[in-house]
Amino acid sequence: MEQPWTQRPRPDRLERRIEFSDYEATRVFLERLNTLSEQQSRFPDISFGRTYVNITLRSEEEDGAIGEVDQAFAVAIDGLL
Repeated sequence: MEQPWTQRPRPDRLERRIEFSDYEATRVFLERLNTLSEQQSRFPDISFGRTYVNITLRSEEEDGAIGEVDQAFAVAIDGLL
């Protein structure tokens, strides 16, 4: 079962852990995420292991609140799956 995005305060951010069946699937997802990030000039914080990827999105706005643009980027990341 896929885990949804979780919104956390201080600083306001979206987090998600995505698990994969093997390293190849993880690598393919990371390559797709790299392409999306380059296209949108948005670069989330990422940590990963052999079969998982942790992603943290922070707002690029001055006030630091997660907004529609950030939610749309999260949806775009979900679309890579």
